[in-house]
Amino acid sequence: GSFMMVTGDPGIGKSTLLLQVSHALAAHHTTVYVSSEESYEQVHKRAKRLNCSEYLLFSDNAHLEHIEQIITTYKPDVLIVDSIQNCRVSDDATYATTQHLRHAAHTLMQFAKQHTVSIIVSGHITKEGTAAGPKMLEHMVDAVVYLQGEEQWNTRVLRAVKNRFGAIDELGFFEMAENGLQEIYDINQHMLADMSHTPGSVLTSYCEGTRPILLELQALTIESKHTMPQRIISGIDHKQVMLIAAILEKYLNIPLSSHDIFFKVSGGFKITGSGCDLGIALALLSSFFQQPVPEKSMALGEMSLTGHVKPIQRIQQHISEAEKFGINRLCIARQQTVQTSHCTPLSFSGAYDLLRLFE
Repeated sequence: GSFMMVTGDPGIGKSTLLLQVSHALAAHHTTVYVSSEESYEQVHKRAKRLNCSEYLLFSDNAHLEHIEQIITTYKPDVLIVDSIQNCRVSDDATYATTQHLRHAAHTLMQFAKQHTVSIIVSGHITKEGTAAGPKMLEHMVDAVVYLQGEEQWNTRVLRAVKNRFGAIDELGFFEMAENGLQEIYDINQHMLADMSHTPGSVLTSYCEGTRPILLELQALTIESKHTMPQRIISGIDHKQVMLIAAILEKYLNIPLSSHDIFFKVSGGFKITGSGCDLGIALALLSSFFQQPVPEKSMALGEMSLTGHVKPIQRIQQHISEAEKFGINRLCIARQQTVQTSHCTPLSFSGAYDLLRLFE
């Protein structure tokens, strides 16, 4: 009786994902795949390429009356509709209007509850990157899942932003191959493959749900030629980087306020939290002094406004993941207690300690 929605950019692979999900479910459950955008020939061609099951029931008639007839006739366990924007409510209805989407969503939700069938729909996305249609659409469904592209590699990230049945803090990583979306079991291997040991580059670890992800922080500082120095930052809160720059200027007398600062998180990821403060500080200093941090090192620590480096939570998770990839130096707070067999801790009590890496 659940009602779920998968959304994402055009051409990102929503239909491919749903067809593969249909194939996996059809092995043990009666599954119907309804396409409102593609014909039988188009979907059949993709299904053959993806080696999908011949036991999958298919229809390219997305009229709501026909969908109800399918449910009452075949009594499926799972019904997949690709997409809700093109479901036909009535013969003279205008597609993708607010009223049309509201009616289609409400009708499908009623089908799910009345007939105890799990319904998964795909939805289009707006220019702002949110699910198209009235906000009520997201409130009506039980789960909203986004399939997003990652700009550096041919990688797809699947993340839930709403889930009435469980947590939303887990990610799925996939690679688009000739035979469909293939799971990437070791995303950190992808992350570290292109990392270079250069000034301004620092490795940190960030937890997306229960999975630590190793990320490269990249900083570039250059003396500004403008009256107002530039601040171009992506992948992390602009204010967080400016706060760390202010701390370094206050306690180390480094004139970052007169420098242009360019900062990004590799891989197109967006990170939050204070656990990467120390990594931000080391990346800025490394670029300023044009000296790389020690090779195969990782920074994990929070910085206070008083210039002190503070411990972070769940650091053992990050260390265990880092050791798998040959990280042998840990830049951490002096008060941080760690257990490690391969890493050498480099402890810092305050901002003034950081300079010893660049002497």
